[in-house]
Parts: sequence; structure tokens; C-alpha cells
Amino acid sequence: MDVPPIAACHVVAMPYPGRGHINPVLNFCNCLLSKSPDILVTFVVTEEWLGFIGSEAKPRNFRFCTVPNVIPSELDRAADFIGFLEAVTTRMESPFEKLLDRLEPPPTLIIHDTLLSWVVGVGNRRDIPVASFWTMSASFCSVYQHYHLLEQHGHYPVNALEVGHKRVDYVPGISSTRLVDFPLSDGSFPSRRILQLGLKALSCVPKVQYLLFPTIYELETEAINVLKSEFSLPIYPIGPTIPNSNLLSSTSEETYFQWLGKQPACSVLYISQGSFLSVSNPQIEEVAAGLRLSGVRFLWVARGETRRLREICGDKGLVLEWCEQLRVLLHDAIGGFWSHSGWNSTKEGVFAGVPFLTFPILGDQHFNSKMITEDWKVGWRVKKDVDPQGLISRDEISGLLQKFMDLDDEEGREMRERAKELKRICQLSIAKGGSSEININAFVKDITKRG
Repeated sequence: MDVPPIAACHVVAMPYPGRGHINPVLNFCNCLLSKSPDILVTFVVTEEWLGFIGSEAKPRNFRFCTVPNVIPSELDRAADFIGFLEAVTTRMESPFEKLLDRLEPPPTLIIHDTLLSWVVGVGNRRDIPVASFWTMSASFCSVYQHYHLLEQHGHYPVNALEVGHKRVDYVPGISSTRLVDFPLSDGSFPSRRILQLGLKALSCVPKVQYLLFPTIYELETEAINVLKSEFSLPIYPIGPTIPNSNLLSSTSEETYFQWLGKQPACSVLYISQGSFLSVSNPQIEEVAAGLRLSGVRFLWVARGETRRLREICGDKGLVLEWCEQLRVLLHDAIGGFWSHSGWNSTKEGVFAGVPFLTFPILGDQHFNSKMITEDWKVGWRVKKDVDPQGLISRDEISGLLQKFMDLDDEEGREMRERAKELKRICQLSIAKGGSSEININAFVKDITKRG
């Protein structure tokens, strides 16, 4: 890779080693490079992750660098999530510092995933400015920032069956929310530990120089305004940080795109439960059986379960191990998105203007589901009750899918119109003079120290 003759800014990016965290940071770094020829990006991943993504096309002035595999394998991450978190927060600092010692030219900025709080200390000791990249929604950040209010009101931990339906409206920047939709509210050991690590990470934010949110100001105005009032540092909503749409315009020879091209407009339900955690096998089987009963066309991405699901689902659609999600969502044949409500999938669905069926599993997903269904009103919950162990039957799922995909359903038509409006807001935000475009340009000006 050719290093620019005068690198006004050498950005070292240190993402959390997980697909849902690496992708938005990588997309943002590509965006930075498109804005200025004087920026050099060194993107740091483990040796294992370089094997996953190192062959992807890279822009000019971009390079991957690695740290050793000092953490458990990505392939085993879900089996011991807490152990993986502990390793990420304790074992990566030393090899990262050794890498910084070797880098030329010297770094002038570190962009790090907020959850990797140890990076803040590294930057502060070396007098390198740090930009903290919170990979989730700004609203979810406000929830974490004010989690003490839940404890003060006796609303943490909670028994979901007893009080999960109760709504509270005292979290700044957040509309009325069911207690069950707040993250990690059950108080179990895994939930407590994840919460502790998240709160520790957020406590380091006042020591950084910039705070970045992969969101759009118009979608989370109240939460962003609250955070701007509480943090005395520049805050940039720079979303949606999804793959560059210029890379999505070419036609595809993939079989699934050929199949989509033969389906009527808005007739196919796209189903994806994310790249990490999954729901129980009995529930997956009910979803598959309900899908078959409904007669709805579908494209389902399901890691490691494709053969079994194909047998259950029938012949109205496709079951795949992987697909280009954003390109699929932008296809005219897609009429809805069954989603786990991870933030990246949420942004891509909103950007594509498709309505959601939300089926969250963990972390910020329940809160994202609330935003989708209650705040933006561009989706319906698959699960209406608050019983975390409750099984949704195939008959319930079949009826829901038929109603959701019925283009003549009045409630559905209103939801689809709102989804189109959010798509318009997203497109305007990244167009010339849009809020995200202005924020990205301002951030580039800050870090390159241009007049």
C-alpha cells in the first residue's frame, strides 16, 4: 500500500472483534478515505479476523494490521460470551501497544469501539487523540448513561413476568418504555457482568476527544440532544455507516438474486436472526412450520441450519447460509424484514424502506425493537407478551405473516408508508447538505486540522 506523501492524519481503527462491530467501523473508515486523500487508515484486527476479511477489496490509503489471537476464536464466541468479553477487555491492550510502537507514520488519531475502554488509556498515555465509536443507537447510549435511574426507582433488576409490562418515562431522551425492553434487566450473573463492562466503557468517554454515533440525527433527535448536553466533547451522528451504495448497483449472478428477480414486487419476506446468537431450536422449528403454513414467499438466512429448515419450510422460498443483506433488502421483491433487531440490521432495513417483524434476542435488540415498533412505527413485534421463555406457536406465526405481507391490509399500508418516509430521511441525511454528511465533513476537518 502506498502511504500518502503527506499524511495529514493517520487513523488507527481498533474495532471490537465481532462482525456487528467491525462492519460499521470499517464502513466509516472507508467513508473517511472518500472524503480526503490525506488520510491513512490502519485497521487493526486479530489474525483470525484478517483471515475472514483480509481478501475484501480495499480503498487507497487503507491497510490491515494484526494483533495475535490472544482471545477465544470467533467460531466459539457464542458458547462463552462472558469469557470472550473478559478476554477482549484484558488481553488485547499489550499487543495493541506493541503494534503502535511499530507503526509508521506515527498515529495521529485512534478510533476505537467504545466497549474497548482500555484503548482510551493507551491514547491518553501516548497523547494521541481518541474518537470513541459507540456501535449501537444513541438512544441505547442514553439508557446506559442513565441506568442508575432504573436502580433508584427500584426497576433493576426486574422479574419480567411480574412487572415487565410496566412502562417508565424518566430516562432522558427516551420515550415511554416497557421495563422488559431495557437491556440486561433480569439481574442474572451474565447480564450483570455485561452491564458492568458497558458502564465501565461509558465512564471512559469523558476522557476521549470525539464521540461518534452510527445513527442519523433526525431518527434519534431527543437522545442525541441529551447526550450533547451531558458530554463536554464533540458528538457526531455519522450514520447510517452501512456499505457504500455505489458498491451495490451492479447486477448479481447469484442464484438467489435470479430467484428474487422472478418474484412479484413486495412479495418476499427476508428473514435473518443475525450473525451471532440464535433462538432456541423449538422456537426456530415453530417459525419454520409457521412460515410453511402461511404460504408466504421467503428468503431466510440461517447459519448452519439450512438443510433442516429447508425440509420444514417448504418450497415457497430459499434458505441460505449467507447473502448480501443490504442488496437483498433494496430489491423490489422484498416486502418485509423479520429481524433480530441488531443495530446494523435495523439501520439497513430503515435505509431500504422495508417494514419489520422484530424478534430480539439479547442486549440492545429489545430496545431497538421498541424503537422500530413504537417510536418509528415501521414494524410489529412477533412476540407480544413479556414472558422471556414463552414459545410462539406456528399458528400464531402463520397468521401474523399472512397479515404482515398482505399489501391490502390497512394497518400494514400505513406502516409501509412510514417506512418509505424513514427511507427518505436516511437518503437526505447522506446527500449533500444532509445532517450526516455535514457531521462527517466536520469530523474530517477536525482530525486533519484544515483551516
